[in-house]
Amino acid sequence: MFLKNSRYQEARPFAADEDGREISGVRPRPIGPATGVIEHVIQEGDRLDLLARHYYNDDRLWWRILDANPEFVSGDDLLAPGREGAVILVPRAREG
Repeated sequence: MFLKNSRYQEARPFAADEDGREISGVRPRPIGPATGVIEHVIQEGDRLDLLARHYYNDDRLWWRILDANPEFVSGDDLLAPGREGAVILVPRAREG
């Protein structure tokens, strides 16, 4: 169902019947605590893709930053206007 290296590869499927309609999908994947983190102070103009480019040299790894801050549902919440000066966690880049 997912690509071999997908972070959702281990997520469990489910099926439910709601109002006579069968709904199938994937359960949320477990997100463990972030280890080896860097504290980043939010600045005006910050975007997850730009932060991922800065910290990982790969703008596609923005989801690692969002995963490290599970109290926020989306990047819009994490970097919302007015949050300048707040601290978010950024996991260190993986070695090797």
